[in-house]
Amino acid sequence: MAREYRPNIREASVISRLDHAKEARKLEALQQLRMNLDLLSSRIAMKLIETKLIETTSKLDLEEQIYNCLKGLITAEDFDIQFKVANIRNLVPRPNFISLYLTAFIIEDLINHPCIVDIYGTDEEIYRCVNEQIFKVIRL
Repeated sequence: MAREYRPNIREASVISRLDHAKEARKLEALQQLRMNLDLLSSRIAMKLIETKLIETTSKLDLEEQIYNCLKGLITAEDFDIQFKVANIRNLVPRPNFISLYLTAFIIEDLINHPCIVDIYGTDEEIYRCVNEQIFKVIRL
């Protein structure tokens, strides 16, 4: 005889609380990103150039592209974010979604920008450089 499945109320409430906590952390991170957009785009562009992960003809153009990417992330829907990071989702364990989104942008879109001469380093090196700067500004 087949057993009827009845979801456990306690289990459902724990899962619900975890989902709400995760969503609250995401919204808080986006709020901090919104407040520190200029600082963050400047820091990331400078660090990418200093560590020689990106060679560019114009630091200002690079900074502007990073700014536009981060600004787009603030208004992006969850599906768009997941679609953007799908190729590199397993790059590191427990990734920061902002760092992952920006890394995907650098690897896939920024490489075709006219101000970019070349992008060096592995995907993981770029992620670590970006994540280091984001972690300094956005605390969770």
